[in-house]
Amino acid sequence: MQESGKSTVKAVSSMMIITLIGKLLGLVREQLLAANYSVGVEATAFITASRIPRTFFDAVFASAISASFIPIFSEYLEKKGKEEAFRLSNIFITMIVLVTCMMTVLGIIFAEPICWLFADGMEAETAKICVQFSRILFPTVIFTGIAFSFVGILQSLEEFTIPAAMSIVSNAILIVYYIFFNDKFGIEGLTIAFLIGWLMQAVIQIPALHKKGYHYQFNFHFQEEGMKKIVLLMLPVMVSTWIQPINFVINTKFASHIRFPGYPDAAISTIDYANTLYTIIVGVLVLSIANVIFPKMSRMTSNHAEKDLGETICITLRSMIFLLVPMMLGLMVLSEPIVKLMYERGNFDSFATKTTARALFFFSLGMVGFGVQNILSRVFYAKQDGKTPFYSGLVSIVVNLIFCFLLVEKMDVGGLALASAISSTLSALFLFIPLQREYKSLISKQILIDLLKMSCSAVIMTVVAVLLKNSILSYQIDGLFGNLLVVALPAAVGVMIYFIVCYVLAVPESRQVIEMGKSILKKH
Repeated sequence: MQESGKSTVKAVSSMMIITLIGKLLGLVREQLLAANYSVGVEATAFITASRIPRTFFDAVFASAISASFIPIFSEYLEKKGKEEAFRLSNIFITMIVLVTCMMTVLGIIFAEPICWLFADGMEAETAKICVQFSRILFPTVIFTGIAFSFVGILQSLEEFTIPAAMSIVSNAILIVYYIFFNDKFGIEGLTIAFLIGWLMQAVIQIPALHKKGYHYQFNFHFQEEGMKKIVLLMLPVMVSTWIQPINFVINTKFASHIRFPGYPDAAISTIDYANTLYTIIVGVLVLSIANVIFPKMSRMTSNHAEKDLGETICITLRSMIFLLVPMMLGLMVLSEPIVKLMYERGNFDSFATKTTARALFFFSLGMVGFGVQNILSRVFYAKQDGKTPFYSGLVSIVVNLIFCFLLVEKMDVGGLALASAISSTLSALFLFIPLQREYKSLISKQILIDLLKMSCSAVIMTVVAVLLKNSILSYQIDGLFGNLLVVALPAAVGVMIYFIVCYVLAVPESRQVIEMGKSILKKH
């Protein structure tokens, strides 16, 4: 068990490093988009158009791959062997290719009403460009379907490095475009570069798949027993994973009706910039853990190792919350300096910075909920239960819609971000309650005491970070160095304070971090 824990920590650490590199490149990509196009008409049209095919994919097939395919593929590996599991993969990918091709054709034909569905309040010029870009970008649905199918196979075979590196390749392609080709081909060329980037996400995984012995062949035996299981599991799971894309559509529609003087349609791109920055920061930790833990939980379920599964859930949640609580408060405190550091250059002015920072502040409130929801939904998928996440998704969508309606007029983009944070938190709570009934150890007196200690440590960290930030700002240091200092110094000192106070209060996770650090130093 100890060796297994070490290998899990190693895998998560490796994934976090690779994911971090990919996210940092994604951040550079967003910086270049902001610097070149800010929150103008072209940026809004491109952001909306690039989101549409990914939203359709998330709504229809992300669930099938991440939640339905991996558990059944893992079951085949355990009970029928690699050859049969690979045969199932061929059937599944064939289905994905056929359906995504049909979706792409329909998306291109009906691009205009689809764009209207996503952002009916856009100006006529913005909407026209959005339709044009959508038709170019819809084939990303096909490339994404193939890429994520490959990810499912590799992760089930405990190969996490290559899937984690996908975004590095696609982001690098876009960065190269911005640097060398943007001045010549403009935002129209950017859509082609975006398309090539998503294609390469599938291509770079092929050598790793061959190394594992997998070679794709068309297989139309859709009556395969495993496929029936995937489809039966996929239907409720598919609806449950509509939560994020549907909430995105809701937020975008409300944002398309917000008008800032002199900045038509700026709210859509503002929300997107803030959400991208937020997901980059939280995603490095949460998605790294979730992607490593999910195949392991699927195998535990296949082997009926319920006790091990309960312990894994508890340890994973504790470790993640230990890291997310200070991240959440730190991001709230430093939201404006971070946005200024990351985005404010070129055409991205102080108005765009303040508006994006306001959205980022309120998105941050949902960070713990986002993390818990991501982990717990995978627990249910591993148990081949799609109904509970389905009901959780419904709750989240309704809550998001209600709070968007209530808050958008008074708080504009901040209200939309707060609605998203509230919905993800309530979704996490909805998933947590039935698991606590099943695994009594998820909440105990000692765990509650430790969570209180983490919270107290994070509050002390926040007070120090605020005082330090205000002190640095009082010196009015301009330029990149000043922006970097006002983010880096409070963040670094705050992290140190948090870990020290947690260690003094005997929070177990802080001691584990210290022990890991000591073991790393001994090796070197």
